[in-house]
Amino acid sequence: MKKYRLITWTILLFGVLFFSACEKDVVPDVDKQDILPENFKVDIPNALSYQKSLLKGAMIDTLKGNDVYGHLGTFIWVGESAADIVEDIIHSIRHYHINRPMSFSFVSDDDVRIKNTTVIAESSYDGVNWEFEMTITDSESEGNVDGGKAIQIFWNRSPMKGVALLKPYNIDRNETEHPDAMFRVDYSEAGEHGYDAEMLVYVSDLDVADPLEDPYSMSSLKMFAGRKGNIVDVYGNSDHPNAVLIAGNAGFTWSFVASGDNITDLGVAELGLPPGNLDEPSRNILLGYYAIKKVITRELYEVWPDIDQESIDAYLYNASAPGYFDSYGFVSGGTAPSSGYQDIEARLDYLSPYNPKEITNLDIQFK
Repeated sequence: MKKYRLITWTILLFGVLFFSACEKDVVPDVDKQDILPENFKVDIPNALSYQKSLLKGAMIDTLKGNDVYGHLGTFIWVGESAADIVEDIIHSIRHYHINRPMSFSFVSDDDVRIKNTTVIAESSYDGVNWEFEMTITDSESEGNVDGGKAIQIFWNRSPMKGVALLKPYNIDRNETEHPDAMFRVDYSEAGEHGYDAEMLVYVSDLDVADPLEDPYSMSSLKMFAGRKGNIVDVYGNSDHPNAVLIAGNAGFTWSFVASGDNITDLGVAELGLPPGNLDEPSRNILLGYYAIKKVITRELYEVWPDIDQESIDAYLYNASAPGYFDSYGFVSGGTAPSSGYQDIEARLDYLSPYNPKEITNLDIQFK
């Protein structure tokens, strides 16, 4: 299990569902197995999901590897953390032994507000029919435009497949840093794309920080993760409207494809920095023309038109694609440190980020 200091709004969410019940309409048979999903996420190798990377073998006057690739692990970590929250909610609510449609209320230990829970059978969402739906609302907010909805989970049991929608502000009203933030996690073990398990994580409406304090502040994210055996493929984009590099051009979507091994804890990734308003789905554009090394090269020439190629090559020594990672973070760029990366590197050509404009305009709504 990863042990990192979580950003404030995430820390509160992980502890939010250790509740005390105040009212329950149905008292089920506690000996029967509950109907809640057992799993709702794909574990991503530590080499690709972390908050802080360590650079090994840094060179003077060279763009450090974690300056180029280091943010990748943080952005993937944010997506994985959203899925962690869903699983934590499911596991915490499990002690109510939900084995049939029912409704009950409880008082949250965090904001000391009444939360109402309803579980129904035979629901539909996003054009799909679901076996069950569970909705948790903040009782005092049910008259609001969002209905006070904190969590909605739709799922089928065989094969396991589901969608979870979350609004952190209605989970814990004491947490006001991102009052409009919304999460969505789609999880499936149905093998639609050849994986044993896969998840698609969406994050929208995050409040963007002051660019002087955090120019890489994220507004939205869409990330896919699929596991086949011990191999995990990850791809997606995160939107950073205030992000700048060298020439001061603001607004990038951090676009990435990556593959990792949960056994060896090795990872490999390609990154692109297309502008957030780019309406383009092509992998060749997103990771070719907008490859990080090419973007930085163009910005260097924009600021210093007479810079020589030798200086550029030296500065961008660590920026070549792909980037290679181990459990300590970035290792090198462009050339594999060992043959252990061969299988996962070969997978990258089949992965592609999403259209940047789609991420910039991402909108998540409850049913």
